[in-house]
Amino acid sequence: MAMKSLSPVPKLLSTTPSSVLSSDKNFFFVDFVGLYCKSKRTRRRLRGDSSSNSRASPLYRLSSSSVRAVLDLERLNGVSDKDLPSPSYLKPQVANLEDILSERGACGVGFIANLDNIPSHGVVKDALVALGCMEHRGGCGADNDSGDGSGLMSSIPWDFFNVWAKEQGLASFDKLHTGVGMIFLPQEDTFMQEAKQVIENIFEKEGLQVLGWREVPVNAPIVGKNAKETMPNIQQVFVKIAKEDSTDDIERELYICRKLIERAVATESWGNELYFCSLSNQTIVYKGMLRSEALGLFYLDLQNELYTSPFAIYHRRYSTNTSPRWPLAQPMRFLGHNGEINTIQGNLNWMQSREASLKSSVWNGRENEIRPFGNPRGSDSANLDSAAEILIRSGRTPEEALMILVPEAYKNHPTLSIKYPEVLDFYDYYKGQMEAWDGPALLLFSDGKTVGACLDRNGLRPARYWRTSDNFVYVASEVGVVPVDEAKVTMKGRLGPGMMIAVDLVNGQVYENTEVKKRISSFNPYGKWIKENLRFLKPVNFKSSTVMENEEILRTQQAFGYSSEDVQMVIESMASQGKEPTFCMGDDIPLAGLSQRPHMLYDYFKQRFAQVTNPAIDPLREGLVMSLEVNIGKRGNILELGPENASQVILSNPVLNEGGIEELMKDPYLKPKVLSTFFDIRKGVEGSLQKALYSLCEAADDAVRSGSQLLILSDRAETLEPTRPAIPIMLAVGAVHQHLIQNGLRMSASIVADTAQCFSTHQFACLIGYGASAVCPYLALETSRQWRLSNKTVALMRNGKIPTVTIEQAQKNYTKAVNAGLLKILSKMGISLLSSYCGAQIFEIYGLGKEVVDLAFTGSVSKISGLTFDELARETLSFWVKAFSEDTTKRLENFGFIQFRPGGEYHSNNPEMSKLLHKAVREKSETAYAVYQQHLANRPVNVLRDLLEFKSDRAPIPVGKVEPAVSIVKRFCTGGMSLGAISRETHEAIAIAMNRIGGKSNSGEGGEDPIRWKPLTDVVDGYSPTLPHLKGLQNGDIATSAIKQVASGRFGVTPTFLVNADQLEIKVAQGAKPGEGGQLPGKKVSAYIARLRSSKPGVPLISPPPHHDIYSIEDLAQLIFDLHQINPNAKVSVKLVAEAGIGTVASGVAKGNADIIQISGHDGGTGASPISSIKHAGGPWELGLTETHQTLIENGLRERVILRVDGGLKSGVDVLMAAAMGADEYGFGSLAMIATGCVMARICHTNNCPVGVASQREELRARFPGVPGDLVNYFLYVAEEVRGILAQLGYSKLDDIIGRTELLRPRDISLVKTQHLDLSYLLSSVGVPSMSSTEIRKQDVHTNGPVLDDDILEDPLMIDAIENEKVVDKTVKICNVDRAACGRIAGVIAKKYGDTGFAGQVNLTFLGSAGQSFACFLIPGMNIRLIGEANDYVGKGMAGGEVVVTPVEKIGFVPEEATIVGNTCLYGATGGQIFARGKAGERFAVRNSLAEAVVEGTGDHCCEYMTGGCVVVLGKVGRNVAAGMTGGLAYLLDEDDTLLPKINREIVKIQRVTAPAGELQLKSLIEAHVEKTGSSKGETILKEWDKYLPLFWQLVPPSEEDTPEASAAYVRTDTGEVIFQSA
Repeated sequence: MAMKSLSPVPKLLSTTPSSVLSSDKNFFFVDFVGLYCKSKRTRRRLRGDSSSNSRASPLYRLSSSSVRAVLDLERLNGVSDKDLPSPSYLKPQVANLEDILSERGACGVGFIANLDNIPSHGVVKDALVALGCMEHRGGCGADNDSGDGSGLMSSIPWDFFNVWAKEQGLASFDKLHTGVGMIFLPQEDTFMQEAKQVIENIFEKEGLQVLGWREVPVNAPIVGKNAKETMPNIQQVFVKIAKEDSTDDIERELYICRKLIERAVATESWGNELYFCSLSNQTIVYKGMLRSEALGLFYLDLQNELYTSPFAIYHRRYSTNTSPRWPLAQPMRFLGHNGEINTIQGNLNWMQSREASLKSSVWNGRENEIRPFGNPRGSDSANLDSAAEILIRSGRTPEEALMILVPEAYKNHPTLSIKYPEVLDFYDYYKGQMEAWDGPALLLFSDGKTVGACLDRNGLRPARYWRTSDNFVYVASEVGVVPVDEAKVTMKGRLGPGMMIAVDLVNGQVYENTEVKKRISSFNPYGKWIKENLRFLKPVNFKSSTVMENEEILRTQQAFGYSSEDVQMVIESMASQGKEPTFCMGDDIPLAGLSQRPHMLYDYFKQRFAQVTNPAIDPLREGLVMSLEVNIGKRGNILELGPENASQVILSNPVLNEGGIEELMKDPYLKPKVLSTFFDIRKGVEGSLQKALYSLCEAADDAVRSGSQLLILSDRAETLEPTRPAIPIMLAVGAVHQHLIQNGLRMSASIVADTAQCFSTHQFACLIGYGASAVCPYLALETSRQWRLSNKTVALMRNGKIPTVTIEQAQKNYTKAVNAGLLKILSKMGISLLSSYCGAQIFEIYGLGKEVVDLAFTGSVSKISGLTFDELARETLSFWVKAFSEDTTKRLENFGFIQFRPGGEYHSNNPEMSKLLHKAVREKSETAYAVYQQHLANRPVNVLRDLLEFKSDRAPIPVGKVEPAVSIVKRFCTGGMSLGAISRETHEAIAIAMNRIGGKSNSGEGGEDPIRWKPLTDVVDGYSPTLPHLKGLQNGDIATSAIKQVASGRFGVTPTFLVNADQLEIKVAQGAKPGEGGQLPGKKVSAYIARLRSSKPGVPLISPPPHHDIYSIEDLAQLIFDLHQINPNAKVSVKLVAEAGIGTVASGVAKGNADIIQISGHDGGTGASPISSIKHAGGPWELGLTETHQTLIENGLRERVILRVDGGLKSGVDVLMAAAMGADEYGFGSLAMIATGCVMARICHTNNCPVGVASQREELRARFPGVPGDLVNYFLYVAEEVRGILAQLGYSKLDDIIGRTELLRPRDISLVKTQHLDLSYLLSSVGVPSMSSTEIRKQDVHTNGPVLDDDILEDPLMIDAIENEKVVDKTVKICNVDRAACGRIAGVIAKKYGDTGFAGQVNLTFLGSAGQSFACFLIPGMNIRLIGEANDYVGKGMAGGEVVVTPVEKIGFVPEEATIVGNTCLYGATGGQIFARGKAGERFAVRNSLAEAVVEGTGDHCCEYMTGGCVVVLGKVGRNVAAGMTGGLAYLLDEDDTLLPKINREIVKIQRVTAPAGELQLKSLIEAHVEKTGSSKGETILKEWDKYLPLFWQLVPPSEEDTPEASAAYVRTDTGEVIFQSA
């Protein structure tokens, strides 16, 4: 096999956050936050009494000197536009995914502003204090000292600079006409002089006078070792702009100069080392690779009393990479960004396409000189900043620029549509011109005159603000970052999804969300322009009969590569049910490039998905923020406003029927052009496909230049010709899209695919992701019609076997299923809008060669290379010829890609394999295991590791000298299979077997029965009355799962569950369906399963996608902290799925203090999942593991974590391959099930498993054949196999080969499809860790360092109360760095007494602003009172007890109008009560299953996924209340009749409170609330009960309809009893 050297692992890069707070006069303070890093220095604690006592928090130290990555400077330092050499300036460069992946980060940010615009040093000082309080939101490198970055933006301190000028003998600066540049210059002196010369020359050429250079005084010794290596020379330049008078013109002139300088140095060897932090007449940025507390110490200017400013923006960065760069620290020149832009690749490509058309009179024809506007090697934040900068410098206000770039979810918005229609018009006007920069983002911005903040459409970043009587306003990611006198606070709020707040410094005004937007939207008559120019494509009826004869349909299906599975399991199922088909197990067929069978081109692409650095979103329950609308037609010049820009056609979704495409053809303005997509093979296959693509691109080019605004790429033909096969439509779309981008024409036209070769959701996503705006799947629609008209279907409908649908309905169903599937695919990557997904290329490629990728899929990652154009042409042809062959059967072939069938595609989990394995483990026969091994050795190439074999330079040794099997099996784990997905018998047998061998089983996400946590002592003849359904038991067996999983559904997660774990696993992603939540069909929710999961029997359970408390790297770090808090003895693992860029993600997870990182392959199993997710998401673990291991080594982080791998492991060979690639531990999922009896019937999702492995039906479970001993035998055989191979290689222990890729070499093997696979990436090496794998595995659990709970637990009274179940009262001060307070105390009690056994009382009162996860995992008997306010996740996972949150006594604001607790409170609670006098944030009581709560207002998505308990809201709520609420009750007060449109009615019923028991429940909760919090709102309601009761709505899910609280059929008797009144 040809081997080529491959570029090194992508380096991981980073930016810096910055933050500002203030306790001085007249400020507006905004603060937002990112990840955590435990600092070696002391933790500064802000106490209520301002007395600061400090305690050291040691970072978990590396025992090795960290391995430094050799920096590839070309790659790492390219930060500004100068990366592109001059000549290609105007030829757009396509964004490369590898560049983008190496740059990811999250952060903490904030600002303070003085409304009277009076500069003071206090603002700067407070900003630095606030920055220090956000250290836990930032990241540190392996040297524990180099921060990922921090920075501060302020206005220019002229008085300070004038003093310097006087000392230098310069005249005072004329502040109207002077610009100040803050510049990072090359370190080396000669280069620095050259750089300064270039800068001066350009200023001179532009007519600006350089007044002087100032070396910025810094305290270099405090910089960390890694940061010092790249520390630039930092200087300021002062220039005079005499020819301009207006600020805007001066700023524009400075912008042009900066762009010219960047371009001039692009070709210099030191070009990457020059960077302008700022060059402005208004603002200046101080930033660097520093920890937050170091910023003010490093830059001596910031300590000077003369350094004054009326505002400051600050930022602390958590980069998921450990080689961050100085220029990527933030704030940028306009923005401080906390978040992740998920669509960045598409945004960059579209910005580059736009360059040719961007023109504005303000530039006087100089547009060419300021290009390009984006840079793939910068971070997403840097690019968003550039996009905002060009809009603002071209005359837009900062608020307007951000509304264009980051629009809110304005569709179906009750408030906007009724009160502010002009805002909708603004968004509609821009939607077709600028694709949204989509992803979680909190953005702070300033141009020196306005300071503001806005939040992304999902609100997935926390943001709180407050204003004081002496004209201060603060906005912050966390409350409590700066001391403020509460008596002076006049307003407290939070930014909700899509909201903005702006401070006009010039006029001293604060504008809240709708005021800002109303003002911006009234600048132009957007509504009129839209009405006159925007055209809507009205729905066109579906055809009511087939167009082709059956024989022709069959021929076309064969020619385009359809299998009978595609038709029956996908198309017909969608046409019948209106949803994507569900399947189970995993994807165990070979990758398309390794397969011996032809595949469609789409199968080489795997969907990318969000994990850790950004969240997946929820298309099922939070679909209101998503949209599939597309605009077709030319996108105008966004810098000039006018009605003509609105001249486009809107489609409500991208699936067109035949009538829809005909309508588009008639549009007079679009001038559509149909381009036929066939290639000619009459002169041979060689070169034919490539040649056809070139002509297609030329034809597209000509059409656009001739004025066509719509290109329709079509593979329809009157008759199919044997010598003219169709170009795979995805190749055609990609090639035309890339060609138009590179020729500056892409904005002038849209692409639509009219194709037979597209029927599944993945295929639609591929076409749209690579540039198509819409698709007409004419053959899939024809197939749906044919199915509906077939005799078989008619008979099935007549007999009631399938729902009756009309022919039109069948096609509607199909379209509906495609659209729902597209939303699911977008949401996996955290993208809300199809318009942002279009062209964003959110895929990676497995098995296509460079020539194909560079032409049609430029910028996508294809790590293993693969097919050439000619090989692809042959593959296409192998389908095509079937349509013309004489011996082709009269029906479609079944390729067996989905289900195993004899003669079909090879499946690694096949019946023969399971039979051989059953024989070996049941008979305990070594010869039978040898036959099983031989079967695996002879299988066709199935996975990447099959292309490798072992080699060794050592002589073999006797097996007796190799470490024993009993020590090897301790490295084995089983997969996270939930009790519910599999039966109790299987779950317990696997756990017992793993405990016998000292390995680890995994609970999965369904909780666990406490009966399993004690060893068995009552076994007689293999049976135990404790677990009567199992056989083959022994005394001393224990059925506990050593690894207990915490997934997004939080099912079964109680404090006692957590403290009984040896390890805790956070499931961020699952191999079979990364980016999605789990699903358990209703028929599998038996009474037993429902009890363990605190839910209702028979009700389907859907876990949300992983976003509620792991939606960013800093929140994942917080959850890791929470778990270490409640169980300090359990290692915490994070489960990720392989994809390109996983090394970057894993670095962040390691910095977030995880103990173990698990890498799963795309081929993992599942109990139930959509087919497209099983087949088309995630990558092979071989690549994911290699990237993770090597990136961690390069970043000096490998010794911090154990690496575990799983996905299709079957044998000792697999274990050793994984070891050589870097894994310490090995997970077996499907194989463990097979060993205990699974026969791979692949019907897990139906509850009908024939051997009771994956069923909850009693009669099937009785058939369960397995005993724990079978699995023990299997693992011992695998371990012996490992020993045998180690002996042959000459190694005595596994430790010696872990990470040793040099022991692998390519096998001499010939693949059917291509000889061009490149495995060099898998064989590359960057060295091994400095500790052995055993040492890494034996390290102590990472610690949270000293925490407040430890102090409380040291109190003798507390010890006595817990030991002897007494009552104790204690009052403690708390601040925002005290996170997860009470969690450890709860853990101590739970460990001793279980979830409900504690009879004492622990009464704790806290004073101050509590950090995140306050009162998490509380247990009955704990009564917690907080006087002050709290951040996100209050009461997370609480199982009992009580939490009361009230403001301090003297306040200047109305408590019920103020936000008092943050987002996602009560997440996954299983008991207890919470009373808060004030409002809560987004997602209140999500997945609450038993807790009761009273609050005075909430944000969006209240009661989401709730399965029990009761929530009372005495105030306003946000949108989408009760989405996915299947249990529990909610009572919402609706005083102004605005509630109903905000309720998601998919499940719940809305009614007034009529049942006496309901009234009683509501009243008693409000009474308790008033008594505990002193709520005046509650008091008023109780006083005027008869007036207020009718204003409450009760939300009732179906499972609660017959309860006394919800049903009016229950009445109260005279004695006060509630009884059922029969008819």
